[in-house]
Amino acid sequence: MKTNKIAALLLLISVFSFFACKDKILETRTFTANKPIYLSYNELRSAVKSTSGKELKQTGKIYFYDRYIFVNEYLKGIHIIDNSDPSNPQNIKFIEIPGNIDMVIKNNFLYVDSYVDLVVLNIADINNIAEVYRVENVFPYQVPSYDYSYPLAHIDKNAGVVTGFSVEEVSETYQTSGHHNMDFGLYKDYGEISPLNGESYVNSGAGHSQGIGIAGSTARFAIYNNNMYLLNKTTLNVYDISNPKIPEFDTKIDINATAETLFAYEGNLFTGTQTGMKIYSLTNPASPVFVSEFNHIQSCDPVVVKDDYAYVTLRTGNNCGGSVNRLDIVDLKTITSPQLVKSYSMTNPHGLGINNENTLFVCDGEDGLKVYDASDPLRIDENMLYHFPSINAFDIIPLENIVITIAQDGLYQYKFENGEMTFLSHISIGE
Repeated sequence: MKTNKIAALLLLISVFSFFACKDKILETRTFTANKPIYLSYNELRSAVKSTSGKELKQTGKIYFYDRYIFVNEYLKGIHIIDNSDPSNPQNIKFIEIPGNIDMVIKNNFLYVDSYVDLVVLNIADINNIAEVYRVENVFPYQVPSYDYSYPLAHIDKNAGVVTGFSVEEVSETYQTSGHHNMDFGLYKDYGEISPLNGESYVNSGAGHSQGIGIAGSTARFAIYNNNMYLLNKTTLNVYDISNPKIPEFDTKIDINATAETLFAYEGNLFTGTQTGMKIYSLTNPASPVFVSEFNHIQSCDPVVVKDDYAYVTLRTGNNCGGSVNRLDIVDLKTITSPQLVKSYSMTNPHGLGINNENTLFVCDGEDGLKVYDASDPLRIDENMLYHFPSINAFDIIPLENIVITIAQDGLYQYKFENGEMTFLSHISIGE
């Protein structure tokens, strides 16, 4: 009897399997789609090299270290500008780094992203720049922007990183069920690098202390003491760079939001997310501890901090889904309970910066570069010092008496001293 029951069960399973398999069919469709263009992993990991200076074209983030300005060429690499004479800067080198967007420097070691990898370069000899270390698969697999009029063709992550797309006919075959139609070319299990159109931004609140460079207000990388912090979508990765040549992974912290910017300042790490600013204590730099947060409506969130105030810009027209254009002033006197104390209407604010004299610089998109006396953060709108409406600026680095800003048409420098702002130089963007 037991044998008969087992035989009956096996027969039933066979019947179900037969009909289940019969219901599955192979279907091939041909359609117009964004077909990925790949760079193999071997090619990616042998591509970094230094060449002579190249014309700036689609610039991104900027960074200042020693006497040099480092300018990202979106997804291509980094221009090096010798700024020994800000009135006559020299475009001297270009580092080819596929997939590069962010950068940070400490003690002559340049840390950059290269699609999925973290790369370390020795820049002690600017004429002999060399890759010295690489950590593979640090960042999520992402793809650049594409023509949204067409679907994405299948992406094979094993084929390499995607450097672009060509719109053409593709054929794809799937095993489908007769009970429903398959969506072809609609893969959503990988990320997407939002198109910056040259509008990139940078970060650094650390200044020149301990051999660290200076940048602006919006980047995913930051350094504090002997630790480097990298934003990775919704997580914060911490690396020990006591040996700056070989970063060692320490820990990963869940941000619980889509995080985009970092700003280290006086023992705290300010993280800009699409829904607000989160503050982490760096009492133990190797293990940041959440302190508090300031929430705002859905928007991109560049942040800079000076003394007891955080300055936050929110804008429309980006991938963050923002619906307002304004500058928020957040009181940090009680760090465990940040409070919004003032908001100022803006046109389309991007990056911003503040110097030691409480001069606030706001890159307000098509409305130009705006300069304010922020000695009284609650009366900023009454104290505009300068307005350069013709400069469509995206980010800015205020130094001791020099101001560096990246704009739609190139890199500008001004002398700012005793309240006077004087034009020094301009490196234009090529066609």
